[in-house]
Amino acid sequence: MGIKKVGVVGCGTMGSGITQVCAQSGYQVVVSEINAELLNKGLASINSVLTKSVDKGKISQQDKDTTLDRIKGTTDSKDFNDCDLVIEAAIENMELKKKIFAELDKVCPKHAILATNTSCLSIIDIATATSRPEKVLGLHFFNPAPIMKLLEIVKTIATSDETLEVGKDFGNSLGKTIVIAQDTPGFTVNRLMVPFLLNAIRMLDAGVATREDIDTAINLGLNHPMGPLTLADFIGLDIVLSIANAIYDELKDPQYIPPVLLNKMVAAGWLGRKTGKGVYEYK
Repeated sequence: MGIKKVGVVGCGTMGSGITQVCAQSGYQVVVSEINAELLNKGLASINSVLTKSVDKGKISQQDKDTTLDRIKGTTDSKDFNDCDLVIEAAIENMELKKKIFAELDKVCPKHAILATNTSCLSIIDIATATSRPEKVLGLHFFNPAPIMKLLEIVKTIATSDETLEVGKDFGNSLGKTIVIAQDTPGFTVNRLMVPFLLNAIRMLDAGVATREDIDTAINLGLNHPMGPLTLADFIGLDIVLSIANAIYDELKDPQYIPPVLLNKMVAAGWLGRKTGKGVYEYK
């Protein structure tokens, strides 16, 4: 089955990025939000990113206009009724995702594949809200979706081989490098990354080194483009905490227990770049 029209549920940071990369790759895209205000904010973000790309000479004005013409915003899930693939990019809440997938199952055509961008939740649990678990899989994009080259495709015990192949073809058409992961907590990337970030925060809390020295050590010692504390702020400390808790709830592995300092920063509203303060302060 070929993908011609893509739906995206959610037009926040991840949803708007996924919408943009799909439209730039030639797909007609329908993107939804829960209200017009959030939808317009997400669409404005896409426009802003594309405008900056034009200003930098990365794309032409015609490329930008063509991309925007392929995107349709909506607040009505019924507008997904002719999509071949719908990617859910809502917040990491299992009950919300199940509700979304149950609705998509009703409005989408029988052939449509339903995918989730979840970074840690059980995809088979989400799939049980539908009558087509064999057509459900994970398509885990990384932020910012138009730039990050990796697409983590997650296969559940019920995902059909045909669905997986369509997912791989779709990912290739976006210019992504694909890795296949099983439906286990954290999949591949977050299973490895989260303990790394948590340990950096533990080291900071214990006074092992300053935040700058921890990041510099990883920047230059391991040749990472971004130190773990800077990365945690970029991701969002609330998201790091949520992923850590979700993986710990499933595995009961102590390396995923969030540090006290992380809990305190999130409680204080210090969530990283998006709030202007996290491990670091931002203007």
